[in-house]
Amino acid sequence: MSIQPFSIAISPFVLEDLRERLGRARWPDEIAGSGWAYGANKDYLQHLCTHWGHGFDWKEQEEQLNTFHHFRADIDGFGLHFIHEKGKGSHSIPILLTHGYPDSFVRFVKLIPLLTQPGPNGLSFDVIVPSIPGYGFSDKPVGPGMNAARVADLFARLMKEELGYPAFIAHGGDWGSSISAQLALRFPHLLLGLHLTDVPARNLVNWKELQDLSRVEKDYLETGRQWYNAEGAYGMLQGTKPQTLAYAVNDSPVGLAAWIIEKFYAWTDHRGDLEAVYTMDELLTNLTVYWVTQTAGSAFRIYYESMQHPPKMAAGKIGTPAGFCIGPKDLVPPPRELAERIFNVQSWTLPLAGGHFMAMEQPQQLAEDIFSFAATLTQKPANFPAHQRSGHNSPE
Repeated sequence: MSIQPFSIAISPFVLEDLRERLGRARWPDEIAGSGWAYGANKDYLQHLCTHWGHGFDWKEQEEQLNTFHHFRADIDGFGLHFIHEKGKGSHSIPILLTHGYPDSFVRFVKLIPLLTQPGPNGLSFDVIVPSIPGYGFSDKPVGPGMNAARVADLFARLMKEELGYPAFIAHGGDWGSSISAQLALRFPHLLLGLHLTDVPARNLVNWKELQDLSRVEKDYLETGRQWYNAEGAYGMLQGTKPQTLAYAVNDSPVGLAAWIIEKFYAWTDHRGDLEAVYTMDELLTNLTVYWVTQTAGSAFRIYYESMQHPPKMAAGKIGTPAGFCIGPKDLVPPPRELAERIFNVQSWTLPLAGGHFMAMEQPQQLAEDIFSFAATLTQKPANFPAHQRSGHNSPE
């Protein structure tokens, strides 16, 4: 059996080295009163890094993360880390949750227990949360080609061959949306449904071939172009010269924090107070996963591989039933009519609050939407492949 139990156990020497590096950080100057306009705000970053070095207790976070069931699977010599939590309802639907950037499997720690508890009619979910290759405790790709499509291939094999699920729902945000869409393109027979927190049109559609765009769609494309010109430099750099940036973020915890926290500040619905949405410990747990695994650089590569080796585009509408839950403060919220060009949209939820990291920002809202979407797929949830009947072989 290729699946083995896994426990997070970071060496005290790694944590002491982190504290020492934080203590001798060399801080740049800053334009007075500039806030976040030039990038990561110095006052906030110093506040965060002071807590990282002196108040943050990784071992406490490690213990909490290890309350989930972690595993690693070897798929053709590539090691995938994943969490696997079985549903506690009378019948459970398998659901694959895929994170994005600059988060990690930590994106879902508040959502997992909400999905495994029984919901309407005793329904619950068997929740599988892998770390994308190059992220967290999964292996780092040692060669080119690990784009969103290749990741989808690995995840399909994890779900069907390793865990024994004949079909499942795929949920994701950011890269998780693109990977989930690739699953629907490449393995439609495995997908019961798609549930996404954004529309990954950039990686699915050749815009030059689209005809008869509405005014709303044209406005969306123009807004997206303006956003990318103003905010998208990170993606262009990670998609063209990821190795150059990797040296800085792998060597400096302050550099890593600046690069990642600036995105959390810009992409979260926080109304000026980031810690009204996340605790510092939540932000630092995600950062520490990047630091202790030295995956800050390898996480960039999916940008490069997907840009330089684009995955399969959608030739027509993807037939898998799809649901969307898109926060009002996501990067550029798309119109439904655009999503309906690409997806078989069965549900479309626009919550009153939330940004790019819905599972971290509004986990209860997102869980309710996933349960509601699952109800649209069938009126008899017991007909779904459940873990009791799936040939499920993950070790207890």
